[in-house]
Amino acid sequence: MAVQKFEDLLVWQKSQDLAVTIYKLFQDNKDFSFRDQIKRAAVSISNNIAEGFDRNSNADFSRFLYFSLASNSEVRSMLYLSIRLNFLNKEEAILLIENTNEISKMLHGLIKSIKTNY
Repeated sequence: MAVQKFEDLLVWQKSQDLAVTIYKLFQDNKDFSFRDQIKRAAVSISNNIAEGFDRNSNADFSRFLYFSLASNSEVRSMLYLSIRLNFLNKEEAILLIENTNEISKMLHGLIKSIKTNY
């Protein structure tokens, strides 16, 4: 069965969950620029999936999935930094890093699957 809407994509659902977690964990962080950047990057993952899904072509969708992938990598990089800055404890950050790795694999798989169709 073909996916009819972006909400059905597991990678979109997982990236939404990641964004909610990031928002909750960093809501009281006093470093406004760090907090703002990681939140914006986290939200960008699912938003680019959604925006790309409703584009005219698989090539456009693929391009937006690459944007999602880049935002996901940005979040992962900032999570490593959050350990070094003592914004998160290592165990908490590692779990989130594992989530970003899973999202990355899913995005790569989706890109590969739609590239075979164009």
